[in-house]
Amino acid sequence: MRGRWAQGLEPRGFTWVIKDRLAASERPGGFSRNHRKVRRQEELIWLAGNGFTRVLSLLDSPHNLHAYDEAGILYEHVPLGRREEWPSQLRQTYALLGTWLADPEERVLVHHEEFGERLLGVLAGYLLYGFPDVFTTGPRAAVAIEQITGRQLGAAGREIVAVTVEEGLVGKA
Repeated sequence: MRGRWAQGLEPRGFTWVIKDRLAASERPGGFSRNHRKVRRQEELIWLAGNGFTRVLSLLDSPHNLHAYDEAGILYEHVPLGRREEWPSQLRQTYALLGTWLADPEERVLVHHEEFGERLLGVLAGYLLYGFPDVFTTGPRAAVAIEQITGRQLGAAGREIVAVTVEEGLVGKA
């Protein structure tokens, strides 16, 4: 392969949350019925070529985790799950991100099935967890994620932020 194709394809919805350190996108290869193996391979080539060292999958199922092994990218799978599972899953997610991002050599991608409000809610929650001096309230973190991503945080995303606050996961990094 030569040229543009050798570099792979940027994942859909790709957005830097923390420049050159933490990014988010939809699942490599696309979501549900739109998932394509060739596209997944091209997106993993792009991630590896752009220095991503880890992927955090928030999918409820373990679909395609083998692809990260094949691409040589370390990964963790923390299914976001149902509402009653969020406290433990968010605690684990934020702790992983905090540990990884404490190492300046790490470059992390977080994804869910699609680049939607559940993913945005987790990212806003992580801002509260990791940067409590900057993001002092749930609404402030929600607005920041909306500005960073150019997408509005809906009810499910705001509920994830509320669980982050209710569970005392603010400022734990």
